Amino acid sequence: MKRVVLMLAMMFIGGAVTVPTAKAQVQIQVNIGSQPLWGPVGYNQAQYYYIPDAGCYYDINRSVFVYPQGGQWITGPSLPGPYANIDLYRVHKVVINQPSPWLHDRDYRAQYGSYKGRYDQTAIRDSHINKYYANPQHPRHNEWHDNGNHNGDQNHGGYHDNGNHNGNHDNGNHNGQH
Repeated sequence: MKRVVLMLAMMFIGGAVTVPTAKAQVQIQVNIGSQPLWGPVGYNQAQYYYIPDAGCYYDINRSVFVYPQGGQWITGPSLPGPYANIDLYRVHKVVINQPSPWLHDRDYRAQYGSYKGRYDQTAIRDSHINKYYANPQHPRHNEWHDNGNHNGDQNHGGYHDNGNHNGNHDNGNHNGQH
């Protein structure tokens, strides 16, 4: 009798207990507002920029440059002396979404060295895409409206600037690849 009651109780409990269903959640990180105005357009998320003209990196989250000095990697709020006059709005920047890219500096220099001296990117400051107006320093910040679309599909004023002016389509998926 105990067995029957136990089995009935288990069936009753088993029927009353709902098993939570697994739901996949996709979270897209967007850090457009924290990217510097001299950063390249076309990226909703970026951790670092590699700057071939200066042979250094920029850590977007910490707002510091990371550059070699005396055999070590040093951080600072501006480019080091020999590169202090580089126009960051003009030089090419490579978005790298890998941790501590300077630890792989030799690879990045080899892969992106040919971008040195190229002036082919639109800077966030010069973009006419509404999502970049979210940056409080953007000259058109007062025109910004958050329409919930953070994929770069919504333009302001009908002008689409994909940040790539050499005829290729920029899909914004650049995890250290250009």
